[in-house]
Amino acid sequence: MSTDALPSPVKSPILVMTAGGPNPWMVINALAQRFDAVQVLIEEPEGKGEIFRRRAKRLGRLQAAGQLATMAAAKLLRRAAGRRMEAICQQHGADPRFNTTLPVTSVRSINAPETLEAVTALQPAVILLVSTRLMTRSMLAAMPCPVLNLHAGINPIYRGQMGGYWSLVLGDRENFGATIHLVDAGTDTGETLYEARTEPAAGDFLSTYPMLLTAAALPSVCQAIEDALTGNLRPKPASGPSALRFPPTLWAWVWNGVSKGIW
Repeated sequence: MSTDALPSPVKSPILVMTAGGPNPWMVINALAQRFDAVQVLIEEPEGKGEIFRRRAKRLGRLQAAGQLATMAAAKLLRRAAGRRMEAICQQHGADPRFNTTLPVTSVRSINAPETLEAVTALQPAVILLVSTRLMTRSMLAAMPCPVLNLHAGINPIYRGQMGGYWSLVLGDRENFGATIHLVDAGTDTGETLYEARTEPAAGDFLSTYPMLLTAAALPSVCQAIEDALTGNLRPKPASGPSALRFPPTLWAWVWNGVSKGIW
């Protein structure tokens, strides 16, 4: 970690860890509007090769390639969704822009040694993960405070990725939502703090679902952070069927779009 990336020596009660992007900055800016001391730790995004190898080991090379193809298509289509994304931000009073007024620490990964150094220096009262790698068991055990996560899906039935999309594909529209939960060693298996549900608009699709769910969850995220700061966290075990989700393959995405109208 370079010298200019060292965190401020001023103790900050709230530390947000993220890989960056408009959706996490919506959360960070919402917290900064409500709370005085927010700092940000940004990790380098995972490389496509790293993601492919991990998924190929678990799901097979064909499935892994198909999922990455879908994510590449969704990324390209975000430009076409610009107007809808602006409408989401306006509706929820959300700001997705990088905030230059907040202290930012850059690290390789939330599991890297420099991350622990930064946390030790800051001594936060609460840590919030938004769009990061999974925190390892050893790193989680070293954290001096509660670690929360904003997940764009209702746990435990839509753990993993693209929870909102899968709830629609499976005809489970009442569970189109997000979960704020404590982080444990599993993937979105920690105890639930809050859930936030909403309704997608006709023009929403794979590229806009995460932003819509993030925006809808902002009040609940702020409340969870306040609960942590005041010692009032009230976690409860997530109940119901549990399933780990992944992005659809490109061919499954197209099939669901054509046959079900869910893109």
